[in-house]
Amino acid sequence: MQWMVVLSSFAASLVECVEAFTIVLAVGVTINWRSAAVGTVLALAILAALVGAFGTTLISIIPLSTLRLVIGGLLILFGLKWLKKAVLRYAGLKALHDEEAIYEHEVAEIQAHGSGKSSAIDKFGVILALKSVLLEGLEVVFIVITFGISSAQTEAAKTAGLQAASLGALAAVLAVLIIGAFAHAPLSKIPENTLKFGVGIMLTSFGTFWAGEGVGVEWLGTDVAILGLIVAYLTLCGALVLWLRNRSSVAKLGGATGAAGGN
Repeated sequence: MQWMVVLSSFAASLVECVEAFTIVLAVGVTINWRSAAVGTVLALAILAALVGAFGTTLISIIPLSTLRLVIGGLLILFGLKWLKKAVLRYAGLKALHDEEAIYEHEVAEIQAHGSGKSSAIDKFGVILALKSVLLEGLEVVFIVITFGISSAQTEAAKTAGLQAASLGALAAVLAVLIIGAFAHAPLSKIPENTLKFGVGIMLTSFGTFWAGEGVGVEWLGTDVAILGLIVAYLTLCGALVLWLRNRSSVAKLGGATGAAGGN
């Protein structure tokens, strides 16, 4: 089960890291890398403190069944939010997420603020990098704590799970930093929309599994049931994409027919 925790934490964290990196890159290129680094380090320190504080609190205070029910429900809501966006994008009803466009927007915002190339640490650049890493990182913290703790049966397993999830998140951070260091550009080549879809499936599946355990459901095959949930949600989302595409095509055809009849 630990490898699933590491993999799930890595995939979910990778999405958030890409989004944070885009803004940090804009600060580094437009202002300077010192400001971007200071803001990033400060944000990571805050996030590490949150994982240590809240992870330990959850481990020692809240009963496992209650924890699984609450976290499972939150994961379902969190995952469904991502799945909704992914389904609408694949159905052609929502624009694809474009990191290059976001990068250009952030650069324009920085330039409009009056900040430019400088060797000194820029307050605005530090705050912008801090805010972006902290906001995206809070979702990573949530992912690390939930994936790390909810799959455990004992106190020792909770600690091991938290470490495994943290390892997955750290691997995602390092992957983005290494790729970004060589690319020096927005990581638009990473299929972020596909990643979000996959992560949404995993979050919803794990959330359903843990919420079920929280209310006493005995899943057939125990942990293997997660794979069945993943297949079920994939099938459902695929059917929704096809239905929305057909509905959109029919609506467009009806509009074109109506316009032709009016002429």
